[in-house]
Amino acid sequence: MLVHNATDLIGNTPLLKLSPEIHGLTNVEIYAKLELLNPYGSVKDKSAWTVLKNDIDNIAATGKTVIESSSGNMAKALQILCSMHGVPLKIVTNIIKVPEAKQILQLLGAEVDELPGLSECPDPTDPNDPIAHIERIISANPDQYFHTSQFTNEKNVEAHYEMTGKEILQDLGPVDFFFGGLGTTGTTRGAGSFLKEHNPNLKNIGVIASKGHLLPGIRNVDEMFEVGLFQKHFYDDIVEIGIDESIDAMLTLIRQAGVLSGPTGGGGLAAALKYLRPLDAQLTTTHRAVFIVCDRVELYLSYLQKLRPELFGMKKKTGIATLSSEQIERAPQVDTDQAAALLERNDVIVIDLRGALAFKAGRIAGAINIAPANFEAMCEQGVPFSGGKQVLLVCPVGDQSRRFAAHLSNSGVSCFSLTGGMTAWNAAGKPCERNAARAMAGVR
Repeated sequence: MLVHNATDLIGNTPLLKLSPEIHGLTNVEIYAKLELLNPYGSVKDKSAWTVLKNDIDNIAATGKTVIESSSGNMAKALQILCSMHGVPLKIVTNIIKVPEAKQILQLLGAEVDELPGLSECPDPTDPNDPIAHIERIISANPDQYFHTSQFTNEKNVEAHYEMTGKEILQDLGPVDFFFGGLGTTGTTRGAGSFLKEHNPNLKNIGVIASKGHLLPGIRNVDEMFEVGLFQKHFYDDIVEIGIDESIDAMLTLIRQAGVLSGPTGGGGLAAALKYLRPLDAQLTTTHRAVFIVCDRVELYLSYLQKLRPELFGMKKKTGIATLSSEQIERAPQVDTDQAAALLERNDVIVIDLRGALAFKAGRIAGAINIAPANFEAMCEQGVPFSGGKQVLLVCPVGDQSRRFAAHLSNSGVSCFSLTGGMTAWNAAGKPCERNAARAMAGVR
């Protein structure tokens, strides 16, 4: 096939039928939509080109810079497309957790603003999140930037209505179940809307990460409020998937189906099997299910090495990243009244894991602000507290602090996670300080 522009390769990705020996279902056929075979390696190629193609010539002619919040596939695709058209791109993101993603962006020549000190927990009170930062940049120079705004731009949805959904229907016909990870939600809403028009009985199933689990490209239930495109009523059901389930299913795709899927694609397959297995025996006719393989495994080797070192012939370490859901569930917690009682006794160190600006805006008296990435590094090196001290861990909604509490309690530290985080503390009307940040006294 001869093409004259790499953008002509975007779309028309294959649909792979998985063997029943792989998925074990009798009355459901499962198909993998191989978005990893787009030219830049992911489903975001479609979104990036759709939000740019009608404006890119004018952007170039007026000397504007494209700006977007992304640390992965969207940033990668936008950088390549902008470079092809001589347009600068500015990426604004939290600290990039996956080294390969950062290295690829550096290789492509991207200008990346990483915002330090932000919490992994969603925090609606923090004005230093990437979207707010972008808004301030644009406000200061309104004629300089073109914001592609993947989280609110309906062209993100349009891309998958016009391409992904139509491609699936053309290759397979009507679909009964459609599964997709919820990130910006452009893929699921776009493709799901098109497929629903051709089968009103279609079940659109969203896939989210378990609380406290980092699945690249998939948000958890508490993070969905950040996505302007998310519409809860659109989904017939939502399935929650953990890290281990996603990696296991990813390995199935790689080793049994011959698809070099990343963990997000594994999450799609894991969710499909979790949802469909109880239904399979009840069905009397053959049904069709499709899930999205978003991108390739090569981008996540360090992520996998940290979580499953045994896959690479390395000794498995114990740490925050390897905590099981059961260990996190057992983490010691206190509610707001119990936390207030601890503070009255004045024998507790309060570690606040939120973003710096949210911390300055309001915090528990005497709290110490430490970014989660920095605190994790401290914990991995040993117990970062003086002996005999109790520790109260605080984050926006209690998810991140709970993971740290589980880890530290396993190391013999007397520590507690504040249930519901600062959101619960504020809702209970507990007192807050609002002056300058505290020094890191009491921490080694």
